[in-house]
Amino acid sequence: MAKKRRPRTPISARATGKSTAEIPVVGAREPCPCGSGRRYKACHGRAAAQAATELVRRPFEGLPGECDWVALRELVPSATVPLTLKSGLPDGVPSLTLGTVLPMAWPALRRDNGAVLLALQNDTATGDLSRDLADVLARALNTEPGNAVSASRPAADGPRLQELLDLEAPFEPTVHEGFAFWLEDAEAATPEVAASLERANAAATPTARLTGVDAAYWCETPGKNHLRWVLPHDEEPLLDALARLHAAGAATLGDETRLVGSFRAHGLTVPVWDLPSAMRAEDCEKPAAAFHERLGEALAADAPLTPEERSARSGLTNRQVTLN
Repeated sequence: MAKKRRPRTPISARATGKSTAEIPVVGAREPCPCGSGRRYKACHGRAAAQAATELVRRPFEGLPGECDWVALRELVPSATVPLTLKSGLPDGVPSLTLGTVLPMAWPALRRDNGAVLLALQNDTATGDLSRDLADVLARALNTEPGNAVSASRPAADGPRLQELLDLEAPFEPTVHEGFAFWLEDAEAATPEVAASLERANAAATPTARLTGVDAAYWCETPGKNHLRWVLPHDEEPLLDALARLHAAGAATLGDETRLVGSFRAHGLTVPVWDLPSAMRAEDCEKPAAAFHERLGEALAADAPLTPEERSARSGLTNRQVTLN
């Protein structure tokens, strides 16, 4: 049996007695401030780079409405949610709003009146989406009114959304038909913003959030509609439960509907149903509530899967796609 290696303490930390958190960030090729004589990128910068690139599987875990955070990040074209800070809003910031996307793909915007809009659907600089968004939010709160906030790499030990937001405040998305929420005064929009608004409205897929269950979103597409439902359960027992229902013919949402698979997004599983084009969001409410009850019963079952259920589970996993 191979010997276990003791974790090596960085030479710089042993020599100086300083923790990594006490070492300031400098240029990658500059001498490390710890005094080791090595370049920063080969010394304390290595740990900082690893922390910045390591993927956080569930970045929204611990936030109210985690499933809706995932849906707004990956599924919903246009939606807004009021956010509440733990410390309250600073002077001169009348409101803080999360939006799915902002004009010109800005990470955040501070309106002329001081209100802050934070965009959720943006490329991020590190593997921790929560930390990236918290960094943008902190900079937006301190940006002069009337300016957008650019993308930037946050400090590896910077705060996360879970540290900035009030975890007792509700998370209640409002889905919009278009992106009119971008503008306080449409006539005052610059040509660039107006063009961005026109393109975004043209590309938006009609979407609605069901009211009877959490984080289920209907959308309309040519030929058929879909229901995509972000569920909070651990993946393995959830797939077992879906397989039990599928094998029993109980995984549908009514006539001409079909559970076609699922995808992973930010650590959660999102089953997807095909719906007939005549089935609107309001038509999904009762079938979705009934399915939610059946799913609860299937999740509580502890008997081994039957051959038919194992086959159904294999079919579901073979069609599973990972988004993030």
